[in-house]
This record gives sequence, structure tokens and C-alpha cells, in this order.
Amino acid sequence: MSQRIYIFKRFERFWHWSQAALILFMLVTGFEVHGSYSLFGFAAAAEYHTTAAWALITLWIFAIFWHFTTGEWRQYIPTLDKALDMLRYYLSGIFTHAPHPFRQTQLRKHNPLQRLAYLLVKLIINPLLWISGLLYMFYGSWNDWGLGWLSLSWVAVLHTLGAFMMLIFLIAHVYLGTTGHTPGAHLKAMITGWEEVED
Repeated sequence: MSQRIYIFKRFERFWHWSQAALILFMLVTGFEVHGSYSLFGFAAAAEYHTTAAWALITLWIFAIFWHFTTGEWRQYIPTLDKALDMLRYYLSGIFTHAPHPFRQTQLRKHNPLQRLAYLLVKLIINPLLWISGLLYMFYGSWNDWGLGWLSLSWVAVLHTLGAFMMLIFLIAHVYLGTTGHTPGAHLKAMITGWEEVED
């Protein structure tokens, strides 16, 4: 038997889907700027990438403010409680229809591995992209800021590394999003806010 609980608030869903759209668009335009293919043309892709970057930074500022004012930041505090159980579930249990070792609640939306993954994104991948991207954007001001010793090629490599890390996270995130009690259950929850959990 299952029950419905309200897990994802309206702003959380807006933030999630807006961020997803902006990140996908920035991956498309960023890899074009990198020379992987031609879709918009280099100049337009670079301009679109920069515009999307400012929109994403603005969204992140609002999201950080929302997380801290609502206390939702606590959802990302890492824990190793049941982490091994979750790892076993994702590696084998999910394929043998084993019971899910984690029960979602309003106060515990993310299982231990999700918490670690989101913490990696928030503390490693996002700052790497922010810092390298802003440095890249303001390359002309490096000497004024005392950063003339930096290598533009290394900043570009770090930004590209961050982009690949984000792409890997995105692929894993989409896959794990299909691992609910039905393949679309988590997707539906991120649209409606309501998650069905087993009693």
C-alpha cells in the first residue's frame, strides 16, 4: 500500500526545471563554442552561452537564498546512514526487485547517495563552472585584478572539465530518475510535487 506526500514545493520545481533547461542549453552552446559542431554559429553560440550563464547565476542566487531562508539546505547534509544499502540497491537490488532501503519524507527528500551527489555538484562542479566561466568572460580584466599570471588555456580546460562533469551528473540524474516504483514516478513528482511512497 502506498500514500502520497507533498515533497517538492512550487519554487523547488520551478528552480529544478529552469536550471535543467539552462544547463542543457549551455551544454549545447558551450560545446559549439568549443568547436564540436556548428548549430547557431560561433558568435551566436558564444552570445547565447553568456546570456544563459547570467540567467543561471541569477537563478542560483535565488535558489541559494530560498534554501537558506526555508531551511531546505539541510536536505543536502551528507550522511553515511544506509549509504551502503543504497549502493547495493543501485548495483543489484533494483534489478532483483529488492525493497527500496530508503523511505522518502518531507524532511528527508534525498537518500544518502543523492545527498553526496548533490553536495558534489554544489561544492565542486558548480563553483568550478562559475569561477572558470567568469574568469573566461572577464579575461580582459585579469591584469587589472592582479591575475595576469593565469593561463587562459588552463581556465578553458577547467571550464570544459566542469562541463563534462555536469554532463555526467545529468546523465546519471536522468537515469536514476527512472528508478522509482514506476519509471515515471519521480518525474511525475518533480512536476506535481507529490510523491507516492510505500507504507
